[in-house]
Amino acid sequence: MNTQVAYLIVRVAVGVSMLGHGLVRLPKLQGFSAWMLKAFENSILPDILVLPFSYALPIAEFVLGILLVLGLFTRISSIVASIVMILLIFGSTLIENWGALVPQFIHVAFFAYLIQHIDRNSFALDTKLRG
Repeated sequence: MNTQVAYLIVRVAVGVSMLGHGLVRLPKLQGFSAWMLKAFENSILPDILVLPFSYALPIAEFVLGILLVLGLFTRISSIVASIVMILLIFGSTLIENWGALVPQFIHVAFFAYLIQHIDRNSFALDTKLRG
């Protein structure tokens, strides 16, 4: 029982983090996109790649956060969230934003934990839907 509760705490915590990131960026999506374009203007990434990512990121964070908080599609949500974080890690290195790497790696570690211990995901909509 303690392992299932611990799993729930980690899943909800990392889900709230993702949800919060998306939630605060969605109302100011154009401003966030402009900020990201400016941050990457001297990187090797062309605007044609940065622009769509800057609009997709807050939506992805928001949706993945909701899914993780609810425990719905937890495994696939954790995998997709890991991919998002790996893309953020790549971007952070390209603009030499070394300070962003630590929280991004911590998120990846939590997602890896969620995937590795998916059998502990008892308090989740996934469990309810499976019956």
